[in-house]
Amino acid sequence: MIGGNRPENVTASGGARMKETAYLLQAALISVWWVGLASSQAFFAAFQFAGVGPTAFWSFLLPDLILIAGLSLARAYRENATLEYIILGAMGYGALYCCNATLLTGSGLLPTGLMLLGFAYNGFLCFHASLFRPASTDLFWNVLKTAIQFVSIWVLTLLVIPYVLLDAFGQSIIPRIDAWFYLGVFLFVCCGGLGLASSYFIVFDGVGTPLPLDQTNRLVTTGPYRYVRNPMAVAGIGQGMAIAMIYRSPPILVYSLLGMLIWHIVVRPIEERDMLKRFGLPYAEYRSRVSCWIPTFGRIPEQ
Repeated sequence: MIGGNRPENVTASGGARMKETAYLLQAALISVWWVGLASSQAFFAAFQFAGVGPTAFWSFLLPDLILIAGLSLARAYRENATLEYIILGAMGYGALYCCNATLLTGSGLLPTGLMLLGFAYNGFLCFHASLFRPASTDLFWNVLKTAIQFVSIWVLTLLVIPYVLLDAFGQSIIPRIDAWFYLGVFLFVCCGGLGLASSYFIVFDGVGTPLPLDQTNRLVTTGPYRYVRNPMAVAGIGQGMAIAMIYRSPPILVYSLLGMLIWHIVVRPIEERDMLKRFGLPYAEYRSRVSCWIPTFGRIPEQ
């Protein structure tokens, strides 16, 4: 028993609330995005394809607001799997359109990337229950998979996406060397070290990898996990904010903060629900002692 409720009841209700919040957030972000397009020429220009006129772009306004934002809002207040699949299909159509436009024009990496991320986001919402599985217990393969995951995720989130944002908003990829640059580099190195240290304890103490798709076989409460529940998320967000400092880039800062928000309200509840199901009371007690974001240096959790 946890707080008077059975764990399965707690996790089920938590999962339902997570989806409601996730779809509500999606509806809000899409609406705000269209407002930004209408109110800022620089913002509008960042999402254009060369040779595709504004009329063709604005023709997606009603489909976006009705099929994605509108149905996301409806799904936020009514549990309906059919709505989820319709939204996923609409996102998939938009993503394919953008991919084709990028291939034809050699431009539009930002809108295409955004649609692909949106498609992945909705795919996660539809099929998250089948994505979580324990990793193998073979140390060599876990180390190898963790290394591949690290390189892939760092290249995508800390190199490719920041480059696309800098290019789309007309910022130079050569940073100005000043105090902000050195502060950003320092933060990037510290957060990178935190991420690497966390992955070490995930692999060797948790017998798994950092990705929930290939998760640990044991509950990890050692190393950085002794002080904060999600040090790898803290590290990743910190590195994104460090890059924003290095380039003094508001778009990269917004990207980092949105990543933190989405991770906190969408990924974290699903991951915690899965861990509560697998590890039970020990995880519930650990979660009650250790903060998600703020390190508990002043009070060392029990082992």
